[in-house]
Amino acid sequence: MSFINTEKKNFFNEVKEKSGQPIELCYQCQKCASGCIATEYADYYPNEILRMVQFGQKDRVLGCSSIWICSSCETCGARCPNGINIAEVMDTLKEISIREGKVKEKNINLFHNVFLGSVKSFGRVHEGSMMAIYKIKSGDLMSDLDIGLKMFRKGKMPLLPHRVKAKGKIKSIFEKTV
Repeated sequence: MSFINTEKKNFFNEVKEKSGQPIELCYQCQKCASGCIATEYADYYPNEILRMVQFGQKDRVLGCSSIWICSSCETCGARCPNGINIAEVMDTLKEISIREGKVKEKNINLFHNVFLGSVKSFGRVHEGSMMAIYKIKSGDLMSDLDIGLKMFRKGKMPLLPHRVKAKGKIKSIFEKTV
């Protein structure tokens, strides 16, 4: 039994340390949940995620959709009376989930990686190439082709990427984060 408690405590401590957030201060006021734009699609509210982390429910947290649906809008953190930046906690949970191979929402993670790859390549997002790569990797080639063509015709998705002047700075940001 002490092994289980130690394992639960280790998970709590890892999330607290990596996120830099005082998770233990959450007392379930639910102000975060009342402002969350993703609750309609999530399986758990932000306060429930924090409670599961407090109780060391690692498998349950890492196996949920909520951490992937979080858009990091930071409304929850702005509402928290204890100053917990819940978006930081969610990002930490995503990192742990990726590390442990427990990614539930694989297309969200894929989109994130393709988005960052576009920024790394061009210094900013090039929607056309990003979406082409995403569609090929996800295997969902035709579901919204009509919308993409409309965007292209209206000039919302340029054929060639715009480059930024400070691409070296962006490259150094990526090098520092790896």
